[in-house]
Amino acid sequence: MSVLKKPLVTEKVSALNEKGKYGFVVDYKANKIEIKVAVEQMYGVTVEDVNTMRYSGKTKSRMTKSRVVQGQTNAFKKAIVTVAEGDVIDFYSGI
Repeated sequence: MSVLKKPLVTEKVSALNEKGKYGFVVDYKANKIEIKVAVEQMYGVTVEDVNTMRYSGKTKSRMTKSRVVQGQTNAFKKAIVTVAEGDVIDFYSGI
């Protein structure tokens, strides 16, 4: 089980990157200490602060020709990680 699922690459999080804050989708059961250790090991930076947010799955429905299709989006947990001044995480280095 990996603590870090994927990095968040959105306009809002990209604006925070200039301030030394980076966003990740993390495991739903992971705590702040586990997230901090995982980011420090994977990217080799010093983490100063971790803020987490939990999103519940939302119910969605749509009409088709034959019936109503109902489902639910996935629940996930998001972490905003603040790194030490001078440290940078480059998500695009492997491209």
